[in-house]
Amino acid sequence: MERWIDVCVVDDIPVRGSRRTRFNGVEIALFRTSEDAVYAIENRCAHKGGPLSEGIVHDCAVTCPLHSWVFDLATGKARGADEGQIQTYPVEVRDGRAVHVRFPAR
Repeated sequence: MERWIDVCVVDDIPVRGSRRTRFNGVEIALFRTSEDAVYAIENRCAHKGGPLSEGIVHDCAVTCPLHSWVFDLATGKARGADEGQIQTYPVEVRDGRAVHVRFPAR
């Protein structure tokens, strides 16, 4: 069983920036692109565990601040020559305002 959690409003996430939240002991990073798309991923780089919420957001990706690995925000897959994947979570923006993230039940 999955649950949708009301996390924040879109304006709480800076454009080309992030916001962190925690659910069931997992730190989640929410990202907002320059096109106002919102994505949710686990806030932990697959390479060395770096805080992706502190990375640089560009197009539909984030660059890890520790070792510059780039991850696609939609798929969680590493881009370029890097290998690995991070956990992504479905996001809905409701009424053009509220951000809801779907988490698996534990």
